[in-house]
Amino acid sequence: MHSPQFTAEPSSNNTVERDFTVGEVPELRSSASGADRAPLMFDVIIAGCGPTGAVLAAELRLHDVRVLVLEKETEPVSFVRIVGLHIRSLELMAMRGLLDRIREHGRQRPAAGFFAAINKPAPQGLDSAYAYLLGIPQPVIVHLLKEHAIQLGAQVRRGCAVAAFEQDDEGVTVELADGEQLRSRYLVGCDGSRSTVRKLLGVGFPGEPSRTETLMGEMEMSVPQEEIAAKVTEIRETHQRFWLRPFGEGVYSVVVPAAGVSDRAEPPTLEDFKRQLCAVAGTDFGVHSPRWLSRFGDATRLAERYRIGRVLLAGDAAHIHPPIGGQGLNLGVQDAFNLGWKLAAQIRGWAPGTLLDTYHAERHPVAEDVLDNTRAQMELQSTEPGPQAVRRLLTELMDFDEVNRYLIEKITAIGIRYDFGEGPDLLGHRLRDIEVKQGHLYGLLHRGRGLLLDRTERLTVGGWSDRVDYLADPTAVLDVPCVLLRPDGHVAWIGDDQQDLDAHLSRWFGNPAN
Repeated sequence: MHSPQFTAEPSSNNTVERDFTVGEVPELRSSASGADRAPLMFDVIIAGCGPTGAVLAAELRLHDVRVLVLEKETEPVSFVRIVGLHIRSLELMAMRGLLDRIREHGRQRPAAGFFAAINKPAPQGLDSAYAYLLGIPQPVIVHLLKEHAIQLGAQVRRGCAVAAFEQDDEGVTVELADGEQLRSRYLVGCDGSRSTVRKLLGVGFPGEPSRTETLMGEMEMSVPQEEIAAKVTEIRETHQRFWLRPFGEGVYSVVVPAAGVSDRAEPPTLEDFKRQLCAVAGTDFGVHSPRWLSRFGDATRLAERYRIGRVLLAGDAAHIHPPIGGQGLNLGVQDAFNLGWKLAAQIRGWAPGTLLDTYHAERHPVAEDVLDNTRAQMELQSTEPGPQAVRRLLTELMDFDEVNRYLIEKITAIGIRYDFGEGPDLLGHRLRDIEVKQGHLYGLLHRGRGLLLDRTERLTVGGWSDRVDYLADPTAVLDVPCVLLRPDGHVAWIGDDQQDLDAHLSRWFGNPAN
């Protein structure tokens, strides 16, 4: 079938940033002959240079994939919003050698109080070497991830947005607002909740629109901190969508319910905050000198498909949900780690036939679960008697360690298990950063390759050595004889039989090189 030409609204002119030192896939045909097509300039074009797009670019560059990232904004965001990296995202950063650099700019806090802001302590002995939340300014984490991608060789162009594209059996032609045309083998939309790529691709985005809205910002206050703290404690007995959190020097993070649902494209004013603070708390606390102001709703939507042919979606382009529990950025980053090595394998020519399809098969159910848990959390924030009764009951149940642990593992994504078929419980789970003779496991995963950890010292990766590393270590802190890890740290095989291992190496890493 002929793939349609897609068009969108024009964007601004472009500047260039360079160096810092599945459902059934339709048959795709081009309307032009092969001789008329422009040459493939890139392997992958990524729309959007937020955390998801930057991580995906870096993951692709680990495998020498030619990457161009298009960012429609001409300048980085000016406001400083604090975001949180949960345990699983911290693990992934450690796998690529980024965590120490990122941790310098963040503040650690206990892995607790995430689910519906119910204040319970962190469970003891969480299965991770990184069992904490790292709060970090959003512009900082975006900059660090983008810098990492550029250092690896990715190109980033600001002031560029996808205006149109057309895919065929060899690649995707991407048109920018100024009429420039670029050609790549794949296009990935990491361009946010209002994703142009998703809309032009025609992928359904079913779900629920916002029913409630919340104002969020950072500003200074004139009232003494002790008075503010007492009032917050009183208000939060019934209004969970309300807090004033001090940052020091009189600056507070302010979250307060809005009067209704508005156009999110229009930022709120300081007067809106004063009005709502008075409505909820009886005072505006003398707020002044705002650093940034925004609003968010509880819209919840999930793309029906993450891939059509040579065009894929990741991050907020594929799913949106309320920010409660702080899962959004983490979900997108984890999408990128799942997709990056698979798309690279497709481009490098060694991917098994269905490998790229596993991106949707694995990540779509994860997003469904996140959407459901944020729906539940939003209900528990309601001031209505029914939800408040359920909240009180859940608060009691979370005194049981198993309940508290289950919810923390869900929010922090360390409880995810992909369906790799029958096998031990560890199969499909991620493996924690265990001690090995060379130090720590994650230190061996910096190159984004697979890894065979062999406690028997009898096995080999053979013809897969160009894409899978090998460590023989009988002292490794592991309860099984051998594990095969994918580049994203998930356990793809457990056992001690070479023939069985070879079958699973073929399943995940294609045919051997010799």
